[in-house]
Amino acid sequence: MENVTGEGISDQIGRFQTQLQMDGRGRKHRILMVSDFFFPNFGGVESHIYYLSQCLLKLGHKVVVMTHAYGNRSGVRYVTGGLKVYYVPWKPFLMQNTLPTLFLTFPIVRTILIREKISVVHGHQAFSTLCHEALMHARTMGKENTVLRSGISPEKVFMVPNAVDTAMFTPSPDRLSCDEIVIVVISRLVYRKGADLLVEVIPEVCRLFPKVRFIVGGDGPKRVRIEEMREKFSLQDRVEMLGAVPHAQVRSVLISEAFCIAILEAASCGLLTVSTRVGGVPEVLPDDMVVLAEPAPKDMVRAVRKAIDMLPGIDPQVMHLRMKKLYSWDDVAKRTEIVYDRAMQSPQTDLLERLPRYVRCGAWAGKLFCLVMIINYLLWCLLEYLQPTEGIEEVPDIRPVHARLESVDDTCETQGKGI
Repeated sequence: MENVTGEGISDQIGRFQTQLQMDGRGRKHRILMVSDFFFPNFGGVESHIYYLSQCLLKLGHKVVVMTHAYGNRSGVRYVTGGLKVYYVPWKPFLMQNTLPTLFLTFPIVRTILIREKISVVHGHQAFSTLCHEALMHARTMGKENTVLRSGISPEKVFMVPNAVDTAMFTPSPDRLSCDEIVIVVISRLVYRKGADLLVEVIPEVCRLFPKVRFIVGGDGPKRVRIEEMREKFSLQDRVEMLGAVPHAQVRSVLISEAFCIAILEAASCGLLTVSTRVGGVPEVLPDDMVVLAEPAPKDMVRAVRKAIDMLPGIDPQVMHLRMKKLYSWDDVAKRTEIVYDRAMQSPQTDLLERLPRYVRCGAWAGKLFCLVMIINYLLWCLLEYLQPTEGIEEVPDIRPVHARLESVDDTCETQGKGI
């Protein structure tokens, strides 16, 4: 989530919508979504790319996804709504990320950009190696990208929130009892998701609140530590480990419980949320729908205590209706479309104009960045010589399913139920 440090996002959106209507630009873009994280892997980034792509297809844009191979899944696949996915033959190196190569991915990225006539490259997930390399290659080729670049002026930065499928994540029709409080954690069990905090927080919460038990859904390298903690403190009857939970089954886990540590999907189910105060998390939900804590065990325990005290006053149906108004994929797609339009209006800069900005990134880092970009440019020239653009066949466009709908104003909430 990028933050707007200049004028308010609503003012920016209104201004650009008016501008686009006045100058008749409302152009249709050819978008390449790039990330190491996509289906069949499960997670928030994967779902975000999928749902956003479906809504952009419905708005009339061409969307193609590029990710690395997953097992035997390699080559080109089509998923729901005619979404085309390139599973490039790169295997994950660590935590589903490909091995950083800087330049080796350039030939295949260049081929996809030319074959699909891509105009905008949209990178997802700051930890994705493939994302950063594709953005660098696209910039060398003069393609626009939506990555947040250091040194960019505040008026060019937009805040586009995430969204949730409120039709999938609905509250339980029965009022849940607070006699037993179940805390649900659904997340990748990795360090950056705070899995290490659980090892210290769970035993203390269980000691303070005899009525509390935990359900942990997710998998990852930190799962072993949580299982060791459960054995050490003899909490087998109070801490249940579910392993990886497919996205379609997340709701069935959430609505059966009275309290949840997740964010948008939990709130859409009418559940109170506890989260750490990091990154863009404080901007996700209103203060009465989330309890924030510093990423420290002691403060997390304090936040859980506060949330348990708030539980009797929570109305799940009211919370769900608020989420339905606050977060929709339709809205996210339209905001993203405005960012694409603005990016395409930005003046193009060549390598010589960009080099001074790279130099200012640091005494050593700046020089290194310049060297990398110069080598990348020379590699592009070599690829153009060995395989000219004119020799790469452009693929015909396949009319997406959404193009046959009578209106593009139907909600996108029912999209993406099957992959």
